Amino acid sequence: MCVAVPAEVLEIKDGNIGVVDYGDLKQEVRLDLVDVKVGEFVLVHVGFAIQRLSREDGLETREIFKQVYAALEE
Repeated sequence: MCVAVPAEVLEIKDGNIGVVDYGDLKQEVRLDLVDVKVGEFVLVHVGFAIQRLSREDGLETREIFKQVYAALEE
């Protein structure tokens, strides 16, 4: 199964590299597959932003991921 994780774009660097925030982790990802601006949310899979999300959907999906991880730790 493949999972894409929502992240907010914090910075766009030369060469289509973006710095994204997953909520508690910041990472560089490739932005070659999407047209995105700083402040927008994207789905990230294996280091590539593959789809743009609305802010509402990004935050909602991030919260669902947090709930799932918390349940797995119990």
